[in-house]
Amino acid sequence: MDMFDKINEMYDRKREIELGGGDKRIEKQHEKGKLTARERIDLLLDEGTFVEINPFITHRTTDFGMDKQVGPGDGVVTGFGKINGRNVYLFAQDFTVFGGALGEMHAMKIAAVMDLAAKNGTPFIGINDSGGARIQEGVLSLDGYGHIFYRNSIYSGVIPQISVIMGPCAGGAVYSPAITDFILMVDKTSQMFITGPKVIETVTGEKISSEDLGGSKVHNSISGNAHFRAPSEEESIDQIRRLLSYLPQSNKEKAPKQPKPETDDYRPDIIDYVPIEPTKPYDVRRVVEDVVDESSFMEVHSEFAKNIVVGFARIAGESVGLVCNQPKALAGGLDIDSSDKASRFIRTCDSFNIPIITFEDVSGFFPGVKQEHGGIIRHGAKILYAYSEATVPKITVILRKAYGGAYVALNSKAIGADLVFAWPNAEIAVMGAAGAANIIFAGEIAKSEDPEATRAAKIEEYKEKFANPYVAASRGMVDDVIDPRETRIKLIQALDMLSNKEETRPAKKHGNIPL
Repeated sequence: MDMFDKINEMYDRKREIELGGGDKRIEKQHEKGKLTARERIDLLLDEGTFVEINPFITHRTTDFGMDKQVGPGDGVVTGFGKINGRNVYLFAQDFTVFGGALGEMHAMKIAAVMDLAAKNGTPFIGINDSGGARIQEGVLSLDGYGHIFYRNSIYSGVIPQISVIMGPCAGGAVYSPAITDFILMVDKTSQMFITGPKVIETVTGEKISSEDLGGSKVHNSISGNAHFRAPSEEESIDQIRRLLSYLPQSNKEKAPKQPKPETDDYRPDIIDYVPIEPTKPYDVRRVVEDVVDESSFMEVHSEFAKNIVVGFARIAGESVGLVCNQPKALAGGLDIDSSDKASRFIRTCDSFNIPIITFEDVSGFFPGVKQEHGGIIRHGAKILYAYSEATVPKITVILRKAYGGAYVALNSKAIGADLVFAWPNAEIAVMGAAGAANIIFAGEIAKSEDPEATRAAKIEEYKEKFANPYVAASRGMVDDVIDPRETRIKLIQALDMLSNKEETRPAKKHGNIPL
């Protein structure tokens, strides 16, 4: 046998590995509306850039007949390539081999490529499609998950980590995606749950389908575990490619800058759709879309906690993170879910050097027994903590209301905002005029011959004093009162001014955020 024979043998072995579980299982995968691991990788990466690592690894289990079972690549494809010309590392579980179940060597392959991603300061993407732990390998499978969880945790905030669920993801397997920065799901074909429908029925008697228990809509709108969903795998992959364009390669870099669009930055229409009346609803997304570069806004968690809007965009080509109260939902008040949503996003932006812009129009923290008993104090404190801890450029624009503790929590000067702008109609006060007048002037109103007329007069008196931004501006809590039509101009100037910002915090192991 000469060298050419050896080379041909190598290629034959690689072709066998690339077939995974074989044609019949690939056909079954397609029948479910799912792509194979390698098809997903080819779609995700720039053409011809994928380099596979450890293709020859396979399991070494002999129990339960496993010694007679061949598992090419041990059910997972790992390697690196490029997305939009930038390096990424990844794994894609192969459902055609052992149902993508995770065993000892399967986990070792994933851990090895995660380590390479961290050493090279490169984003890491996990394509999950697995039946869970490989039961035949027992505790070795559980140990394998532990190695992955550990790396997810240690590399959190070091490199962007993105998980896409493209099939079942059950039991311990869900905790790796849960630690990563973003989770994407596909309608109808992806599910996440700790215990499946059969176990739940056995233990509690409740009957539920896999889709209703842990489908893409559930996790995007109810649990908040997932950040994005798409109707197809192809569209989910497009979301990953777009998401990465807003992120740096690692925490040592800034996000890539795009050219500044050639457009007039003065936006005359913005005053047409934000009502002056503080209780009148509007869609804050219209403000966002008018201020940021055209078509650049990518909303995150769009279906969850709709009373706050978060997402990435570009302003003059620079990647920014936006946190915006949404008056269309719960009057823009902050509740438990919106507090969690905002805090997580703020910390993600801060981890990866992305400036945070806050559009504020907040009535306060949402009242009610359910919220209080559910821990609104603890959850609301997360926002205070996240903004205070963040050292990236932080800019606030008060569009209308800024009441009470929610005003303080939403990136006020007191907790570290670099710049706070207010529109001339902004109200910055402990509470709305009607509520405040009823408390401050309660005695005077009660003793009055015409309580209603007195109440109305006192409300106007309170409005005169506090229903404007100038008291706060006179004390330095607002840096400038601006023409709403110049909001984009002011943000471009502010981002440029803050482009070299450096800020340190006291030396410590880590803070103790109220989780």
